[in-house]
Amino acid sequence: QVIKDVTIAESPLWLQTKLMSAGIRPINNVVDITNYILIEYGQPLHAFDYDKIGSKEILVRRATEDEPFTTLDGVERILDASNIVVTNGTEPIALAGVMGGLDSEITDTTVNVALETALFDALSIRRTGSKFNLRSESSARFEKGINVATLQEAGQKAAQLISELAGGTIVTGTASVNTIKPENVTVTITLERINRLLGTKISLEEVESIFDQLAFGHTVSDDVISVSVPPRRWDIRIEADIIEEVARIYGYDRLPSTLPVTAATPSELTKKQKLVRQSRNYLEAAGLTQNISYVLTTEENATGFTREEGQPVRLSWPMSEDRSTLRMNLLASLLENATYNVARKNSDIQFYEIGKIFLPNVGEVLPTESEQVAGILTGNIIEKDWQQEAVQVDFYHVKGILEAYFEAIGVSNAIRFEANSAINWMHPGRTADIILNDTVIGYVGQLNPGVSAKYDLKETYVFEFNLDSVLAVNKKVVTQQPIPKYPGTSRDLAILVAETVTHEQITAIITAKAGKYLTTVQLFDIYQGKGIEDGMKSMAYSLSFLNPSATLVDEEVTKAVEAVKEALISELNATIR
Repeated sequence: QVIKDVTIAESPLWLQTKLMSAGIRPINNVVDITNYILIEYGQPLHAFDYDKIGSKEILVRRATEDEPFTTLDGVERILDASNIVVTNGTEPIALAGVMGGLDSEITDTTVNVALETALFDALSIRRTGSKFNLRSESSARFEKGINVATLQEAGQKAAQLISELAGGTIVTGTASVNTIKPENVTVTITLERINRLLGTKISLEEVESIFDQLAFGHTVSDDVISVSVPPRRWDIRIEADIIEEVARIYGYDRLPSTLPVTAATPSELTKKQKLVRQSRNYLEAAGLTQNISYVLTTEENATGFTREEGQPVRLSWPMSEDRSTLRMNLLASLLENATYNVARKNSDIQFYEIGKIFLPNVGEVLPTESEQVAGILTGNIIEKDWQQEAVQVDFYHVKGILEAYFEAIGVSNAIRFEANSAINWMHPGRTADIILNDTVIGYVGQLNPGVSAKYDLKETYVFEFNLDSVLAVNKKVVTQQPIPKYPGTSRDLAILVAETVTHEQITAIITAKAGKYLTTVQLFDIYQGKGIEDGMKSMAYSLSFLNPSATLVDEEVTKAVEAVKEALISELNATIR
């Protein structure tokens, strides 16, 4: 509809007050009238400067791919075929249902106004708003739905107000394409159905009174209530909607409260749930405190502490850059939590977290989810008091926690640790891979001092490994054994080996060669210094033997120890001391 010879000015005070009370900023009398109609009718309108349109034709169409368009906020947006545009026949003049164009906006020089009243597809408007991160009062109404019965009435009311408040003359006739015929929706329901779902005993007279209050036409025939819902209530389409309206008017506080009656279903934890619970119980028993962190982080943190390759999964529309990317490790969030605590004088940290990480899955829409366990320890593990000195956390304490953990869940026979100096965020001389059946599942060691300094932490030790890999292996069944009736015995063994030989190598040989009666191998001394040549070290072990069904004799134990000595000499070039 066109209104000519208008005068652009400030709106009267009553109109400005109405808009400001609704949170809308007054602009000028014509634009303010369209916003007022938006509030009164819920119908978005748009006013164009008719002389700037460039033609007398208004055409609504899909945008073409990469079609440029500058909106009222002065931002040029590149459109695609999913966007609807209002055009002058060729060029876009408005992003339909969202925002008008800069070239046709109402200004102080506007004389003739073209008023658009329309109904646009809610899904298309929502997608357009999401694509450009653009929300307006207009798009909010189209997304939620509008009353199709008052489309023309809203436009006519706006034209009348422009004529009254802006001094314009309404041009006779309205150019329109009417493709929607407003009709009442009929929904049928029974009184028994209403009372059964609400748990009430509402009478038919009360239900009819509620429909009268809602101005819903209704008839009753053979216990069936036919409700005629007017177009203004476009949200009511099925009987559940009718029941909700009855409950709302009747009063939720008047609905009876009853407990549901259901059959008890026996259930149990899955294998993964059992392992997670067992892991949590053990780590907390070892003195660690559980952390629960956001799975969303920055892209730098997501990729900074992982050996996985590929780009992280980023949200299309994040709430903030700090929560924009799915994490690919747990260590980053533990470091942030440790820094937060240390900054508040809580300097002795022992944290762990069990949670999912999200790894890129090439060729797939969704990432691969993987369950991880991670921990961070810094400061003292034993506080100084009158009986003892403080004990600072070290590599062996953290590694000991993991060794005992793997023993508790029954996979210690498949786990080994190997030194690794190639993890760039870890200390090159105090880091080891965690290897499960020849597969690297994680790492343990000291955080690189440079990384520790970045997070304002002192000497810090961390670990992280894949829990799904642990779940997949066959676990040793942990059973109780009766107290042995027969005594055991032990032998001490001291050897001289190259300092590059690891404890892991030595214990592996001892375990393999000492026979079936060996129960424990305990390292009790390491020495380097006076009397030991450079590049060598002395290591002393205590080997415990026990035969649960008979008394061991010296010959059996001596034979086993001799076999161990021979293997150490031949395989490690060791010297028996």
